[in-house]
Amino acid sequence: MNLKPHYRIVLIYLILGMSWIFFSDLVVEQLFRDKASLIIAQSIKGWFFIIITGLLLFFLIRKDVNARQEVNLKLVESYDQTISGWVHVMDLRHRETKDHTQRVTKMTVELAKLSGIREAEKLKCIERGAMLHDIGKIGIPDSILIKPGKLDEKEWVTMKTHPQIAYDILSKIVFLKPSVDIPFFHHERWDGTGYPKGMKGKEIPITARFFAVIDVWDALIHPRVYKSAWPEEKVLEHIRAQSETHFDPDVVTLFLDNYKQIKESSQVS
Repeated sequence: MNLKPHYRIVLIYLILGMSWIFFSDLVVEQLFRDKASLIIAQSIKGWFFIIITGLLLFFLIRKDVNARQEVNLKLVESYDQTISGWVHVMDLRHRETKDHTQRVTKMTVELAKLSGIREAEKLKCIERGAMLHDIGKIGIPDSILIKPGKLDEKEWVTMKTHPQIAYDILSKIVFLKPSVDIPFFHHERWDGTGYPKGMKGKEIPITARFFAVIDVWDALIHPRVYKSAWPEEKVLEHIRAQSETHFDPDVVTLFLDNYKQIKESSQVS
């Protein structure tokens, strides 16, 4: 018989409780005759009952909680594998450089750690957000997404809808909603001239400000269908020059001061 955990625990408790009362009463009646001794024995018996059943409940509940946590962990792992599958398809469709998504994800997480973020749950949300930063491009036509030249005005308007598409997808998934800031806001600019909301300064979520620097670095230092790779020094100079216009100046300083460490964190096997 395969009972649900709560039924099983209650059944075991009832069986143990009734058995304890029945057999312990028999023992007490055989060993003690006078009223005072019976009262003391019954009190001791009651305390033992509380201790033993308390320990039993603790171990039974802990066992079931551990089993549930293990199932939840496997479920989360399967979710993350699904996300990796989405990302791989997007990178192939977008014709990104090899390991683009893993690279920018690792660098963003490293930058977040250097900023002082240590909570595993927050870092995991940042990781998922970085991995899914371009999920909204699933709604952009290939003629625009992989166009080898510059986009015209109409095409650019269409391209700029991809953060909203990302939000519309991810905000409806409870598991991924906490990771929506990077996909939705990483094209905002410190001076307020970005999109989709035209947010300014610290109105922009900090995770999106981290990712904006990393994403631009990666886009410039690697070749794309519409451009050749820039020299590393030119890329760093561009990021430095865009401080207080495109990027949060504090994030730029943190990135440049720890550039070697952050870059080393992006090595993908």
